[in-house]
Order: sequence, then structure tokens, then C-alpha cells
Amino acid sequence: MTTLHQLAELGQSVWIDYIDRPLLETGKLKSLIEQGLRGMTSNPTIFHQAISGSTDYDKKIVQLKEAGKSTFEIYDELTIKDIQDATDIFKPVYQQTAGLDGYVSLEINPQIANDTQASIEEGKRLFQNVNRPNVMIKVPATEAGFPVIEELLANHVNVNVTLIFSLGQYTKTVQAYFKGLERLYEAGGDLSKIRSVASVFVSRMDTMVDKILDEKISQTSGTDKIRLEALKGKAAVANCRLIYEKSKELFAQERFRQLVKHKAHIQRVLWGSTSTKNPAYSDVKYVEELILKQTVNTIPESTLNAFLDHGRVKEATASTREARAVIDSLKGFGIDMDQVCAKLLEDGVAAFEKSFVALMEAIEKKAAQLCTK
Repeated sequence: MTTLHQLAELGQSVWIDYIDRPLLETGKLKSLIEQGLRGMTSNPTIFHQAISGSTDYDKKIVQLKEAGKSTFEIYDELTIKDIQDATDIFKPVYQQTAGLDGYVSLEINPQIANDTQASIEEGKRLFQNVNRPNVMIKVPATEAGFPVIEELLANHVNVNVTLIFSLGQYTKTVQAYFKGLERLYEAGGDLSKIRSVASVFVSRMDTMVDKILDEKISQTSGTDKIRLEALKGKAAVANCRLIYEKSKELFAQERFRQLVKHKAHIQRVLWGSTSTKNPAYSDVKYVEELILKQTVNTIPESTLNAFLDHGRVKEATASTREARAVIDSLKGFGIDMDQVCAKLLEDGVAAFEKSFVALMEAIEKKAAQLCTK
């Protein structure tokens, strides 16, 4: 029984937030699955690191370029192949858990994140082209994204809702999930075959709030300074706890109970961005402090290795009351969490778009260099 198996018994699934060819081809991923890993997520930043930072994809880039493929078509073929191979490796997990786990997530092109109709079409295309029951299509929790989430679910597409920071975003995500399932049922679809997760980003919040706290600490003295110090590293987990409690509340509603009668599943909360950015904090802080039932934690490779090495499996004990006290204290010091979340969402969408552009440029550069040799 590894720590990952213990977590699964407690009710939390661990996925890995990483993908590249060596992970898929060397048996490393299969080894992690044997240790209890139950899924995988990817994003444009991860693909940029994998493709531009190695020679693993060079041969295929040359073949596709010489076949007359455009830069986007090369990207599309490389990423879809990675996702297909990963879903195939995770297929036994998908079968053994009766469709609870074993998923691999692929993000819609972030350059069209603000175009609802284009995102819907791209989401459907990706789901059809990967052609695996255990793929999830990632859609950001933005105003343009909520109709995409609903439409994809209504068309039997598994959805990973990403870049959730605020309680408001989370509530709208669940509403889109309910609407999508209701439409699918009305159209005669099988609700038992649909799965979705709501990805709440964690560590970025502490990075931003801690920076604001540090500025305030430098201008304060006495008791307030001590209180400000005590709030560092607390905002992210407190926010997650409130979202977790909201999840329990929303999925206890009569509206969802009606869907359950038709074999609908809960949309699990997924903790994302769980690597520790501040070296003063534990390297497994955002794993240990978010061990909660009926959730997923998608963990970067280095954090996963750290947790396998010295992580402790114990259900998180912080209460909702304590979480509210943290958010209220921050508000008392003039830190508006709604503003923080709005900025984090804006930055998150921009960061993924920037990574996507950088990835396109890296593929184009590699194709030009390799095909002239």
C-alpha cells in the first residue's frame, strides 16, 4: 500500500500534471500507475516544455513538416498522439474504477478562449479525434467558457473545467454541469457515461496574497504585523475549503438528486497548481492540506515524487469556520479576495495563451532548422 493507494482508499484520487514521450515510452507511467496514480492532466505550458525542451519529438516534426503540415497541424498531431497513448495506458484504471478515474485531459487552444462557438467546435473536434472514452477536454471557467462546458457535456463530451479561483466561478461551473446533464438526459443520452471535474487552482493564490501581505507587513508594526504574518500561506487552502463546502451543498440539492435518478455522477473538485512555490513552506503543503474525500489532486512530477517519498496520508482537518476566519481577516486588512481571484483568472488565461504562442514558435523554429539539415 503506497501513499497513493492509501489516498484512494480515503476517497481522493491522485493524477499527474505532466506529459512527455519518455513518461509514456519508458514504462515510467505504468510504474506510477502501479503505485496508485489514477489520471493525468496537460496544458499548453506542459506541452511547450516537453516539445521545445527536448529532442523527443524532432523526428515526428520533420516527418509532418515534409508531409506539408502547417505548424498548428504538427502541434495538433503531436499532442493528440500523446493523449491517445496516455489514455491507452490509463485504460485499465478507467475500467477498474468503473469510469471514476483513468482520464487524461487535453486543453482547447487558449487563443480562442474568448470565442464561445469556436471553442465548442474545437472541443468536439478534439474529443472525436482523440477517440477515447477516457479523455477530458479542458475548458476555462470564464464567461465565454460556461456555455462551452454546458454544450460539450450535452454532447457526451467529458469536461475538465479549468482555471477556477473564486467561489463564484465554481458555482457557475456546477450550474453549467447541471444544465449540460439535463440537456443530455432530455436528448436521450446516457448520463452514467459522462464524467467531469472542476479544477481549482491553488498555489498561485498564496503567491499573490503573500506578496500583498509582505507589502503590508513592511509598513506595519505591533499586533497587526503579527496578525499579518500569521495569514501568510493561508489564503489558498482556506479558499479551497470554502469551495469544497459549497460543492457538498450544491450536490445535495434536489436538482442534482433528480439527475442521480438517471445515473448522473458528481462533478468532483480537482485541486490544480499544487506545487509549492515558496521554499519556506513544505514541498507537499498543497497535497497534505487538501486531502479531502471525493476530490482529485493533480500533482506536478516533482511534487508527486516528494509526496511518494515523505507524504503523510491523513484527512485534512481545517474547518469551514477556520477558512472563513482567514478570508474575513484578509478582508479586514483590505485584501479583497474577489479582486485577487479576478486577477489570477486574467493572468492564468494570458499565461496559457502565451505558452501556446511560444509552443507554436518553437515547433516552427524546430521544423525550419531540422528540415534544412
